Amino acid sequence: MNNIYLQLWLTFMKIGAFTFGGGWAMISIIEREIVNNHKWIAKDEFLDLLAIAQAMPGILAVNISVVIGDRLKGIKGSLAAAIGTILPSFVIILAIAMFLTPETIKSNEVLTRIFKGIRPAVVALIIAPVITTARAAKIGWKTIIIPVAVALLIYSKLPVVSNPILYIVLGAVGGYIYYTHAVLNSRKEGAK
Repeated sequence: MNNIYLQLWLTFMKIGAFTFGGGWAMISIIEREIVNNHKWIAKDEFLDLLAIAQAMPGILAVNISVVIGDRLKGIKGSLAAAIGTILPSFVIILAIAMFLTPETIKSNEVLTRIFKGIRPAVVALIIAPVITTARAAKIGWKTIIIPVAVALLIYSKLPVVSNPILYIVLGAVGGYIYYTHAVLNSRKEGAK
């Protein structure tokens, strides 16, 4: 298949149709399709694009499809990937809205059991990309304290420290200072 737009659309449609649990659950599947199967981008670049997608407002799954589509084929690629991601969910939700009410779902024992069975799989799908991303970001035992401390502070619900925006800003400033310092040190050593 030579048409990259059709490939993008079909790939993201498959991801959108068979992934439960939202954007975080999709990340490992998107990475496998984009990096491993199609080899459209390298793993490091995927992690950079994932960071960009997370920083954008909106739904993570749509954001990552837009960013990858744009990286591959510009605006048309973004549209193909985004429509592929959105269309399956739209059709499924439309069908559910047409035929099932919340009362019908709650009273149907088979559907209730199906959704209860999906929950543990969704948790695993969310944990897998967290571990993969942590490894790629070279988070080890010495640096694990930072994400754990931030998660605990956000979870604490204390007025000032539970605001995630604070940690985004602090992370950006800290990263800038750290890497600026690292670049300056490497230039000094290179000049010697």
